[in-house]
Amino acid sequence: MKRRDFWVRSRYNRRRLFAPTRCKKDISEALRKLHPKLLGISTRGTHRATNQQVVLNLLRAYQPISRAELARRLRMQRGAVGRIVNGLIVDGLVREGGPGDADRGRKPTLLHLDSRGRWSVAVDVRVTRTFLVITDLVGNELTPVRSFVTDADPKSFASHLAGEVRRLVADHTEAGQCHGVGVAFPGMLDRAGNIVLRAPALGWRNVPFKRLLSAALGLPVEVENAARACVFAQMWSLQGEAPPGDLAFVSVSDGLGVGLLVAGEVLRGRHNIAGEFGHLPLDLGGPPCACGAVGCWEAYVSNLATVSRYLGAPLRPGHPVASEVARLSIGDFMARVGEGDAKALSALASTAHYLGLGLASIVNSFDPDRIYIGGEIMAAWELMKAHVRRGLAERALLESAADVEIVPVAAREHPRLRGASALVGAQIFVAGGAATA
Repeated sequence: MKRRDFWVRSRYNRRRLFAPTRCKKDISEALRKLHPKLLGISTRGTHRATNQQVVLNLLRAYQPISRAELARRLRMQRGAVGRIVNGLIVDGLVREGGPGDADRGRKPTLLHLDSRGRWSVAVDVRVTRTFLVITDLVGNELTPVRSFVTDADPKSFASHLAGEVRRLVADHTEAGQCHGVGVAFPGMLDRAGNIVLRAPALGWRNVPFKRLLSAALGLPVEVENAARACVFAQMWSLQGEAPPGDLAFVSVSDGLGVGLLVAGEVLRGRHNIAGEFGHLPLDLGGPPCACGAVGCWEAYVSNLATVSRYLGAPLRPGHPVASEVARLSIGDFMARVGEGDAKALSALASTAHYLGLGLASIVNSFDPDRIYIGGEIMAAWELMKAHVRRGLAERALLESAADVEIVPVAAREHPRLRGASALVGAQIFVAGGAATA
């Protein structure tokens, strides 16, 4: 088989590295790991599609950008870049916009990724509610976010979700063509995203969820662990000269998940369960967790844990959520925090301290450059920050490591939905094409 090459400038070694790939999926997986700063056009004989993928990835990161600027970043002749770009315009993946600025001479024509008339459905599954929205193929939301109560039974949930997706699509036929459905899921999946190996809070084991949903919809479906989807969202949105470095994304919702990026690659592990810090114990005498253990980080920090702490109604995994806990949403709780409710402020301070204690496990074992934290409670980050830092300092092995950069991600940014959208968009703009329906 003819070899297809691309090259990167490694963060550790600034020479050319050639990575042979055997199929489009391999190229997609390789390019998904890379920051645009590390990409360059490969040499003569490289398959045309590979060069197009490199240009699309750079354009996604730096748009709007001129042909001349693309050529400068790629260190190649403008004519060669122009031929690649013209092919992408013919394919409908790139469009020309207005003129850019120029110190002298003719103003350059700026280029944009073209997702007009093509979109995806992004889905964020949580234990209590599931959220969905239509986005364009670069992650911009095109409709208001909808939600419905999550069914615990897998077949019922897949059927319910398929119906909600169909209604959403039917209400927005003017948007164009749907290229697929991306799902951020709160559980452990196999590497292909086909099987939910275990979702403790939902009680699922070995569920072929992707097949159930795809069969019900008749559309391509991509499923990924929710915290890893958040990492994809951060990678998908990165711009600028500097590679992202090693990072962690902590997603606080009805549960707690952690996604890890190491040397530009999402960390998965042998069984695709790397990053399950939410089920490491903070205290072996602590509250029971949905996974069957006690004292897990998730049992202290999840939205359900915070609300139950506020109400004084302990959670009982394996049993229905207490009615008073179910009635009070995390949004309602945060509103009470904003109103200065003393009990709410105390519950939030405890959650923040436990959050910091768990972050120390990430710092001690992984030592990232940056930790992103997403979730509704991040709206009160200024109130939480000191408690989080104290908890982190208590258990960090090095004082300097406890100074890790922490970046709050507001819930209104919808990182889980953006990550779900990126699962579909990456197939178009990084892999250079996808099936449509």
